Amino acid sequence: MKKIRIGSGAGYAGDRLEPALELMEHGNLNYICFEGLAERTIALAQKAKKANPEKGYNDLLLYRMEKVLPLAHKNKIKVITNMGAANPKKAMEEVAKLATTLGLKNLKVAAVLGDDISNKIQEYANETVIETGKPLSETNKDMFSANAYLGCEGIVEALSNKADIIITGRVADPSLFLAPMLYEFGWEKTNWEKMGKGTMIGHLLECAGQVTGGYFADPGIKEVPNLWNLGFPLVEVNEAGEGFITKLNHTGGMVTTATCTEQLLYEIHDPENYITPDCTADFSKVTFKELQKDIIEFSGASGKSATPTYKVSVGYLNGFIGEGQISYGGPNCIARAILAKEIVEKRLENLPFVISELRCDLIGINSLFDTGEMPKEINEVRLRVAGKTNTKEQAQFIANEVETLYTNGPYGGGATKKADEIISIASILVPKEDFEINVLYKTT
Repeated sequence: MKKIRIGSGAGYAGDRLEPALELMEHGNLNYICFEGLAERTIALAQKAKKANPEKGYNDLLLYRMEKVLPLAHKNKIKVITNMGAANPKKAMEEVAKLATTLGLKNLKVAAVLGDDISNKIQEYANETVIETGKPLSETNKDMFSANAYLGCEGIVEALSNKADIIITGRVADPSLFLAPMLYEFGWEKTNWEKMGKGTMIGHLLECAGQVTGGYFADPGIKEVPNLWNLGFPLVEVNEAGEGFITKLNHTGGMVTTATCTEQLLYEIHDPENYITPDCTADFSKVTFKELQKDIIEFSGASGKSATPTYKVSVGYLNGFIGEGQISYGGPNCIARAILAKEIVEKRLENLPFVISELRCDLIGINSLFDTGEMPKEINEVRLRVAGKTNTKEQAQFIANEVETLYTNGPYGGGATKKADEIISIASILVPKEDFEINVLYKTT
């Protein structure tokens, strides 16, 4: 029975590169997938593209590809990534140019387009926002991005056209890994059981080091060996959708039934009806079995028909946040920090504009778990003041007031300040028939 091996090269936009290179060198892979997008990541990429049409793809794309391309070429590994973000076409062109500079011939680079509907988002103003239950129009904010979570369709097309490096925009995380299975095994898109199996495999791999012990670790409760050298996962799967997940032997971390179970449940709303662009996956009967140390067999995933819509993440400007911090150390530091907090609160009350969601936290004292009681024998504490405003200039006032504590409050130091815009996300559902998926190619 035919088998393929798929590795995970990244679990988020700024992930480590070394574990991916280790997998490519020693994992006997056929494919490696780099997942690099989240809701705000794609919105920020759209802003970067609007500022400079040559940008909008992952900032680390070319840094990664400089090391990844030679290994992919040497070991005949196909690379799939959504690090094209808001500009997969330009990303494709730059990666092809880099491959030529590296002397890598006959590499076919593809770009999958079609997720971006930013230019017609107003057509969907009456659609219901999933998070609020209200029409999108009621956000009453500056909407600047709208990207659908596409499925594996465009990637499968690129693989069918012999692409070696496939760069997408907003494609759903598990779809990156599902696509090679559809292509290699000839699965029908309506074989919902196999689509569910492949989606489950993609979900295990999509966060890279999380399933090998990252995020799982909890000292004294769930010990993970050599986290400093955490290895990334790979899956060996056959055409029936059966297989196992593992990691390289010489790397840190671990793959166990527990790490797999935690990752399986990560960020899913309903294990029996996990809606993805490709299918409605059913993880409710999934089981994991240890075959050997760090080799875990999976079984029991299934699926149902896909929904007729894509989830679309709409990015909008939602005001500004002003933040200032300052530290207090030594005897009576908590009392001084509380006094400083009271000073800032009084000063902010007199400003001629509204500050919403104002927080004044003693970091390490009450910002995570506020028991209502102050601990004893604390030698240092840091005051953090943050609030939301309508303009950046207003936000700067909050930050400035904290800095003025240097000479206008109890003795402390190490003040920092900043004022940033707030990018928020609204999610809506848009009919799949409204999207046109296109694949572009460039050969070195």
